[in-house]
Amino acid sequence: MSSMERTQLTYAFDAYCGWCYGFGPALHEFADANADRIDLRVLSGGLFTGPRALPVAAYPHIPAANTRISELTGVTFGPGYERVLAEGNRVMDSTDAATGLAALRSQQGANALDAAAAMQRAWYIDGRSLSDVQVYRDIAAGLGLDAEAVAVAYGAPVARARAEADFREVRRLGVEGYPTLLLHTAHGADRLGGPLTSADALTRALDQRLAATAA
Repeated sequence: MSSMERTQLTYAFDAYCGWCYGFGPALHEFADANADRIDLRVLSGGLFTGPRALPVAAYPHIPAANTRISELTGVTFGPGYERVLAEGNRVMDSTDAATGLAALRSQQGANALDAAAAMQRAWYIDGRSLSDVQVYRDIAAGLGLDAEAVAVAYGAPVARARAEADFREVRRLGVEGYPTLLLHTAHGADRLGGPLTSADALTRALDQRLAATAA
């Protein structure tokens, strides 16, 4: 690999995916450790869209899954989220969340992985709806972006179109579950690690894949 080449990866996630939330810290550590040699694209997968965009109570498996996620990854779920989960009325709409990510991602200087993490904190810590434009204003401010520009972008048709384009691209790549981290090489896109893979293990897997590709 020449000094000018950078390895391309795609992270397919959903803001309402608990396993993505659990994988987030390891992925961030991996991305930081390899920042000098990778470009990481973040795409929304569309887990809860159309008829699946329902109140959280419609998915009774979630509390048990959250317990498992906490046990295996060490992430915690905040009191705001636990309250919303107990009430059961908050609708999880992945299209709205993907639109929010598209609005954040479109701003100059935005880091899509940081934006995705901030969205998951808003949901899994504070229990805030990812269909609420004020959430994106607050995330933008926290990331040093123009909050009003993000709010305008969220309400514009182009952000919704970009969200739908994310869904199509994830399907084209053959992603069947979340989180999925893909490594792109001349031979295609291959999955790298899984939701319980550590940052160090991801780096070792990346090194092995790149060595095999170069051989």
